[in-house]
Amino acid sequence: MRPVEVKAAVSHLVDEKVPLFLWGPPGIGKSSIVRQIADEKGIGFIDLRLSLLDPTDLRGIPFFDQVSRQAVWAPPAFLPDGSEAEGVLFLDELNTAAPMVQASAYQLILDRRIGEYRLPDGWAIVAAGNRESDRGVVYRMPAPLANRFVHLEMEIDAAQWRRWALDNGIDASIVGFIGARPDALFMFDAKSAHRSFATPRSWEYVDRILKSTPEAELLMPLIAGSIGEELAAEFLSWRATASDLPDLDAVLQGCEAGVPEDPNTLHVLASMMMQRIDRETPRETLEHLLAYLVKLPGEFSVMIVKELQHKGVLLEKASNWKIWIKNFSYLLA
Repeated sequence: MRPVEVKAAVSHLVDEKVPLFLWGPPGIGKSSIVRQIADEKGIGFIDLRLSLLDPTDLRGIPFFDQVSRQAVWAPPAFLPDGSEAEGVLFLDELNTAAPMVQASAYQLILDRRIGEYRLPDGWAIVAAGNRESDRGVVYRMPAPLANRFVHLEMEIDAAQWRRWALDNGIDASIVGFIGARPDALFMFDAKSAHRSFATPRSWEYVDRILKSTPEAELLMPLIAGSIGEELAAEFLSWRATASDLPDLDAVLQGCEAGVPEDPNTLHVLASMMMQRIDRETPRETLEHLLAYLVKLPGEFSVMIVKELQHKGVLLEKASNWKIWIKNFSYLLA
């Protein structure tokens, strides 16, 4: 499921207090979505990283009650104490926690209680974890525990991420680069030994690095430490030429726009156009696109048109198609 769909589904299940397990690769924003839902609903939010806990941390410590003359369990202070009537208890990294910790969480999830502690009625339980294929240390979830959850798997969607990034002030060069290279948003390879790789979370780190305005000689190693050396070099090269790009929105609206002369910039522009245009693009926008493509160097214009045709975009139905053919038919032979 894409992030927007996941958010809507989680919101409904939180309202109904149905236990939910959110699956997905590292760094794609699972915990951020759950926190955002709690903030929007104006309810409490507690994030427990179960992989960092011991079994006694969750169950609490037994002590002797002199009044009742019995041993009772003192619940941990980090669990909801009822001071907030409603909230979300987020059990992150549940399947990376040791089996004994999972066993302690089992009772909390199944019975909404553990030892002497009872989860307040207004609180929902949401858990999350990485898949077994994500190169992490995970433990297979017992079938009875797995059956207690509704399971959702979250996927990457570059277009939705770009809209989020624009709304949250992410550096324009990052947003533009992901628009041109949507595959660069998430480049995790479970078989790779590299420590740094691109995820939505690591691109947020790049944004914070850029806003810290580091010295020029530090920029490459800092960004490479976030998203990997090869992608960092490509991004910085793109960023250096991005200032020469015409406004693509203006181009697609039929406004006057210049044509870059630098081949690197033309490659970036071509990538952005091929990413932006699809089968659902209005005919009027295709007319403006073809009018601009006539101005581009032939090899770039033909490359863009061929790629768009491969995507199923029906450029032939636009009235400007005849003008484009007249200019570049010799390159199609």
